[in-house]
Amino acid sequence: MRIAMWSGPRNLSTAMMYAFGNRGDCAVVDEPFYAAYLAKTGLEHPMRAEILDSQSRDAEVVAASLLGPVPAAKPFFYQKHMTQHMIDGVPRAWMREVTNVFLIRHPARVIASYAEKRENPTLDDIGFRQQAELFDLVTRWGQSPVVVESDDIRSDPAAVLERLCESLCVPFSPKMLSWPMGGHKDDGVWAAHWYGSVWQSTKFAGPEGSLPEVPATLQPVSDAAMPYYDRLKAQKI
Repeated sequence: MRIAMWSGPRNLSTAMMYAFGNRGDCAVVDEPFYAAYLAKTGLEHPMRAEILDSQSRDAEVVAASLLGPVPAAKPFFYQKHMTQHMIDGVPRAWMREVTNVFLIRHPARVIASYAEKRENPTLDDIGFRQQAELFDLVTRWGQSPVVVESDDIRSDPAAVLERLCESLCVPFSPKMLSWPMGGHKDDGVWAAHWYGSVWQSTKFAGPEGSLPEVPATLQPVSDAAMPYYDRLKAQKI
């Protein structure tokens, strides 16, 4: 089974990749379209040159690899994807052949976390609009995509991951509840900039508490993201 997990940035996505990667029966890939996205947009991201050198910049080649042989011939293949990478010109037809899952997080939390690493994020940077569009796309194809919320996972990892696995018809493994400190061998090269806190972790962090205050300059971005978040939240497991 190929599991495509769709989220925006700063959304527990790396911890989820570590959880699946620690199962033993699951290969993982980290943001395979990142270099293609940077090449197509020309955006200046931290470690841009290193990212462009580390992956194929050809989105068609990347898409084909996601449907090709699973690394180490493992029965499960967890693909960590960023919704904002799916710009015009990045193929989507391959998504018909995978199980699509959508990982959501409240915009205020995403914006507060993202702004610590890269200033003044836009709506397109944080991926909420693209996430809803991809959800609508696979739904039109007749799929019933699973939606899971990061806050729920942090509040009760065992119960929510077990429910997620049940929804995916994947056997739950307690190994998903922890991982070795120091990252995963399949981390993208950009991990050195973005993954500092999760590298220091060995399990999911606890409940997040109250929402952070969004800076006034970024409140319009948060307001624009909320309808997309609310629509997917209504579908969560």
